[in-house]
Amino acid sequence: MNPFASKKWVHKQTDPINDRLSELDDVNAKNGRDIQDVDGRAQAGIRNAQGTADAATLAANVASDQAHKAGDTAQGASGHVDQLNTTVSGLDQYRQSNELEVAFRGGQPVLSVTARKQLDDLAASLTGRQGYILELEAHSPAAGSTGIQNSERLAEAVKRYLVTEHEIPVYRLHSVALGNAQNSVTGEATVTPVRTSNVHIRLMENSLAAQEAASPQDAASRTGSERP
Repeated sequence: MNPFASKKWVHKQTDPINDRLSELDDVNAKNGRDIQDVDGRAQAGIRNAQGTADAATLAANVASDQAHKAGDTAQGASGHVDQLNTTVSGLDQYRQSNELEVAFRGGQPVLSVTARKQLDDLAASLTGRQGYILELEAHSPAAGSTGIQNSERLAEAVKRYLVTEHEIPVYRLHSVALGNAQNSVTGEATVTPVRTSNVHIRLMENSLAAQEAASPQDAASRTGSERP
């Protein structure tokens, strides 16, 4: 048997197989590249999807924070409105915290030592206070226009002393000259005559005014210890 013929015969038999194996290797290599390409695109898609999801979550969190802030702002605005309504409704609410009566001798608009002491103590109790007014009712035993004019002079004497000696603002002083008419508890003037010349003073305080801590003198004033 010829050995060369045998080799040729072997190659003839194995060459198709080798060619097929090479073809399979190429196919496997291509499939590997295709798989890597698909995997790369899939990973990129996953990363893009995750980024989009993260951005959506961040936007949702920001929107939630803004909604909470808007709610807090709305609640704060509502609280300010309520506070403003309370303030406005309380602007005209005054209460009497003290009163005194300043007497004049002989109907003359001259303050006595006792009268000046009363006004000094009243002015001292007003130091640092806000939101108050002083109501002055002046009375004179004289009848008609004479009594009204006399009582006007008495009220002016009290106001002048408080303004010049104690710098009480003029806008806090409100006076009325009643002559010999006296106010009743209902606030309506009556014809009941008075026998002495005097100025009745009421300290009226606004319920919303900020007050400093009351001093012993203030406490005594509020209990009416200064009343004659």
